[in-house]
Amino acid sequence: MTADDSFGRLDDDDYPAYTMGRAAEMLGTTQGFLRALGEARLITPLRSAGGHRRYSRYQLRIAARAREMVDQGTPIEAACRIVILEDQLEEAQRINAEYRRATASADSPPTG
Repeated sequence: MTADDSFGRLDDDDYPAYTMGRAAEMLGTTQGFLRALGEARLITPLRSAGGHRRYSRYQLRIAARAREMVDQGTPIEAACRIVILEDQLEEAQRINAEYRRATASADSPPTG
């Protein structure tokens, strides 16, 4: 999410997101770790109408993957880059699979 007001903002009741403290607790980490992920540009927290940082389930999944790598000795900046690239690869593979399915069904002769 970007800092632009049209993105990265949410109303507390409209989106399932967790406060920084709750997110850190769920990950078994510290709020400082979540801040470090933000500084490394891995996760930009959403902002509630009151300006509080909130984290989506997707962001928690990404943070958990980075936390595992950091716990194994990977520097946080490297872990962030790896997680971002892995996520982009997964998305590219998903898009490729959808494209292949679409073209395969378009190329198959009609049955009847």
